[in-house]
Amino acid sequence: MRIFSTFPALMMGAATLLGCAGLPQAPELPTYPKVQRTTWLDEQWKGQPRVWYRHASQGTATFGVPYEWFVALERPELSIWSPGLLSDPDYLERFGFIRGEQHPEYNPDGLPVGFAKGTVKLDPTTGKAFSNPATEQPMTDIGLTCAGCHTGVIDYQGTRLLIDGGPALVDLGKFRDALGIAVGLTEALPKRFDRFADRVLGNEAGEDARQALKLQLGAAVTHGKAMRALEDRVAPQSVAEGFGRLDALNRIGNEIFALQLDEPANFAPKRAPVNYPHLWGTPWFDWVQYDASIQQPMVRNAGEALGVRALVNLTGLKTPLFTSTVPVRQLYEMETMLAGAPPHAARAFTGLRAPVWPEDVLPKIDRELAARGANLYQALCQSCHLPPTSSEAFWHDDFWTTPNGAKESYLKLRLIDIVAIGTDPEQAEGLMKRTVSVPSYLSLKGPDDRLAVDGRYPFGAALGQIVEMTVNRAYDSASPPFSAAERERMNGNRPNGIRALPAYKARPLDGIWATAPYLHNGSVPTLYDLLLPTRKRPKEFTLGSREFDPRLVGYRSAPLTGGFSVKTSLPGNFNTGHEFDDGPRRTGVIGRGLTDAERFALIEYLKTL
Repeated sequence: MRIFSTFPALMMGAATLLGCAGLPQAPELPTYPKVQRTTWLDEQWKGQPRVWYRHASQGTATFGVPYEWFVALERPELSIWSPGLLSDPDYLERFGFIRGEQHPEYNPDGLPVGFAKGTVKLDPTTGKAFSNPATEQPMTDIGLTCAGCHTGVIDYQGTRLLIDGGPALVDLGKFRDALGIAVGLTEALPKRFDRFADRVLGNEAGEDARQALKLQLGAAVTHGKAMRALEDRVAPQSVAEGFGRLDALNRIGNEIFALQLDEPANFAPKRAPVNYPHLWGTPWFDWVQYDASIQQPMVRNAGEALGVRALVNLTGLKTPLFTSTVPVRQLYEMETMLAGAPPHAARAFTGLRAPVWPEDVLPKIDRELAARGANLYQALCQSCHLPPTSSEAFWHDDFWTTPNGAKESYLKLRLIDIVAIGTDPEQAEGLMKRTVSVPSYLSLKGPDDRLAVDGRYPFGAALGQIVEMTVNRAYDSASPPFSAAERERMNGNRPNGIRALPAYKARPLDGIWATAPYLHNGSVPTLYDLLLPTRKRPKEFTLGSREFDPRLVGYRSAPLTGGFSVKTSLPGNFNTGHEFDDGPRRTGVIGRGLTDAERFALIEYLKTL
C-alpha cells in the first residue's frame, strides 16, 4: 500500500513507447483558423476575480508531472530538432483548450483556461516533497480546475465568443496520450532529454543531477505503463469520449477507488460519456448532476477535485486517513462566486448568469418568429423545463423549496424516468449498478446504515462517504478548525444527500443555445436535430469544430481532420429519446411531431432565453 497512488491516467500514453515496434505517433489534431477578435460574453462576472477563478488551484495534480516539467516538455512529435514545447498555446488549443490570460500571480506562464499552478508536489511513493535534483528545491503541482471543463467557446465568421460556465470542447483522452508520449520520448531520446534537463535543472547542472532526473522520468514511464495496462483491461467495455465529452463519474470512481485506494480491481470501464454540463444556475438547484444524484455543493465540488486528482490518503500509512490536498476554503469561494446571493427573493440569479445571444456577432433574432416559438415552448417544453427564468412565473413558490434556516430556497427540478424519456441510460444506470471493494478500516456504512461486512459497497454511497470524510478531515485539520456554523455555510446549508435513481433531471433552458452538443451524452449535434424524431437524427457526426451554425444552433459537424466521430449505435452514445413524433406513443416520445416551420420557430425562441 502507498500513501498516494501512482501517476494518474494522463500518463498512460507513455506506456506505448518502449517494447513496441517503432515509436509512438502523436495524436492527430484539428487545426483551427485564426480569429480576428476574441470576446468574453457578459455573464455578470467582471474584473480580476474572473482570472482568479480560471486558474485557482483545487489542490489537483491532474497531469502527474511537476509544473516545472510540464512547461519544459516538448511536443510528442518526432523531429531532428526540437518540435516546440508542449505548453505552446497554439498547440494546446488544438486539444480544445482555451488560451489563458497571462497573470503574474494566477497564470505566470500563460497556460490555458483551467490550468492551475498548485502547491508543493508530493512524491507518489513516499508522500514527501518531489524535488529538483539540481537545486533540491520542491517542485510544484499542476492540475485542472473546474474552468478547464466548464468554459465554452464558439467561433463565428472570425470572432471567438468565450463563455464562463459553458461546456468545454476539450479532448482529454488525446491530451492524456500526448502528454504520456512526450514524457516517454524525453526519457528515451538523448538529445531531447538534454534539452529538457537544461530547462529543468539549468545549463550548469552536474551529471549526478541529470542522472537523477533521468531516473525520475523512468519512474514516470513505468507508472504510465501500469496505468495503460488498467485501461487496456477494460477497453473492450469502454466508450471513447472525444471532444466535449467525459465519463466524469466513472473517472472519479477509478481515481478514488482504484488508484488512490490502490485497489486495481475497482478500475471500471468508461461507459457513460456526458457533455460537460453548463454551470449557470446550478448552485441553486435542489440536486445536481444529470441524474440528480448529489445534493450538497461541497461534496459535489470536493468530489470533482478528487476526480481530477486532488490527493487523499486512503491507505492509513504515516498520515491520518482522509488527509488530502483539497482546499475547502477555495472550493467554497468558487461556489460562492458562481452562486451569488440567494435568487428566489430577488427574482434573479445574481452570480454567474446564462449568456445572452450576442446579436452584435451572431445574426439578429427574428422577434416575430420567436414569438410564435414562445407559444410552442409553453405548450411542449414548459411542463418539464419550467417557465423561462426571465418570467415572473419561474419564481413562483411552487417551483422552489421552503426556505431553510439560512433563508435559502432551491429550485425543484423535475425528474423524468429513463424509460419515459428514452435517452441513453448508461449514466444513470452506471451509478445504480456499480459497486466497489473498500477495506474495512475505512469504516464505510452500507445502505442500511450499518457497517458492510462483505467489503462491497454501492458506488454512489461509498463515494459520498469518502468525500464527506475527506472534507471533514480538512475542516478538522485547519488552524483553527472550522466552526460548526462555518461548516454548515461552506457545505451550502445542505446535507450530504446521495442517491442513485433511474432518471434524468430537466433543467431550465436559459442559455441552451450555447451548450451544444445536446442530450446529456452529447449525442445530437444541434437543436434542430434534437427536435427531429430519432430516425431522422444523424447516425454519426464529428465533434471538434468550433465553428457555430446559428440557424441549426450547434457546431458544424462535417468530417474534420483530427476530429472525433460520435457513433450513436454504441451503448453510451445512443441518440434516442426526447422525441417529438406522431403515431402510436412509445418510449421516448414526449410530444407530437413538429413541422419544420415549428422547429425553427421554437429554435428562434430558445435563442432568447
